[in-house]
Amino acid sequence: MKDTLYIFDIDGTLTDSVPMYLISVTKAMQALEIVDIDTDYNNYKHHTDSYALRYNYERNFNNSVPKDLLDKFEDNLISAMNDFDPVKEISGAKELIDRLRGDNIPFCFATGALPKPALQKLNQCDIWCDERLLATSKTHESREGFVKDAIERAKSFYDKTYFENIVSLGDGLWDLKTAQNLSLDFVGIGEKNKGKLIDNGATQCYPNLVEFIKELF
Repeated sequence: MKDTLYIFDIDGTLTDSVPMYLISVTKAMQALEIVDIDTDYNNYKHHTDSYALRYNYERNFNNSVPKDLLDKFEDNLISAMNDFDPVKEISGAKELIDRLRGDNIPFCFATGALPKPALQKLNQCDIWCDERLLATSKTHESREGFVKDAIERAKSFYDKTYFENIVSLGDGLWDLKTAQNLSLDFVGIGEKNKGKLIDNGATQCYPNLVEFIKELF
């Protein structure tokens, strides 16, 4: 397994944070005086914070997003998240990351969130993360973009020129589609979207990470 890289989505895969976070995204944009917000986030072209901000800013103001607005949006997200109780892990998340780390098995994180909110969610669940292994929508609006970034970050962190196998773990259909677009293996986590994942070609799905741990180790 030391020649395999595991790429983890965060929201809904490692942390039980999706409903809270979508509300926080809306509130963070409202704090920037963006009032006409399309909250049908599941139907966005890209399921990422940076795209949500740009899309809603442009439809409100018919203008490009100012360069410093993404940083303000990120800080607003933290403020909005702090109004909620700390998030909890998806069953088995901390154990899985600890076991991979303890056995020197490569892994990294790829999330549509921005860095500060992503780290806060992981910290609240006591899930280890080195920021050098965290790829986010701060630099790429598309999921394919930051998954590629995550792979390059992992190569640098683990001092490898390539990985024989790369496995992407996620809970959403967009996670599966990204893995398919990049020719990566995929493991679905959770029951909510299991049917959709299987209907779209997923062959490995687990109700939670506890069951995945049993299979992996």
